[in-house]
Amino acid sequence: MQPTVVMKSTPGMARTLLGTALLGLGAMTLAAESQAQTVNAVMHSGLRIIDPILTTAHITRNHGYMVFDTLLGMDEAFQPQPQMADWEISDDGLTYTFTLRDGLTWHDGEAVTAADCVASLERWAKRDSGGLMLMGHVESLEATDERTITLMLASPFSYVLELLAKPSSVPAFMMPERIASTSAEEAIPEQIGSGPFRFVAEEFQPGNRVV
Repeated sequence: MQPTVVMKSTPGMARTLLGTALLGLGAMTLAAESQAQTVNAVMHSGLRIIDPILTTAHITRNHGYMVFDTLLGMDEAFQPQPQMADWEISDDGLTYTFTLRDGLTWHDGEAVTAADCVASLERWAKRDSGGLMLMGHVESLEATDERTITLMLASPFSYVLELLAKPSSVPAFMMPERIASTSAEEAIPEQIGSGPFRFVAEEFQPGNRVV
């Protein structure tokens, strides 16, 4: 039996990133429709591990892009662009200030906060080689208010934006703080993101079906 992922859009879904989520399946996008839709897709392998920080498996990464979002994204020229947040850089190049977009919410309805994103970045950086390299140059990373993340470097480092935006095997996915606080050696207990699709846990059949 081939593994299947079932993706259900909902009315009012204004932003969908199916093309990003299905890297390798082509630049497909799904616009918001007046009625719900179901897309059935046969993936290249079965999805068994669903924590996108815990493994470098591409099937898990692709699943992650459906459920989770990132602070920054890459455009077609591989240049960092605002996704969940925009940014400012200090004149000395040592301070990066990221400001979350208005109105961001998690799939459970809670507001996305800067503290959520700091916890997510810290967990990501423990598993991703680029994140480890970045943190080697970071003096501090903190939520300075509900929507502002401040990253201060100990010394100049030119690849902050590129590492946060890169669509690698382990992207810097954002999660609620209660989930992102999970040890980087343990699987997260929930799949709650702010991405284009909600994960239906009760219908998950590892290696066979994902909704």
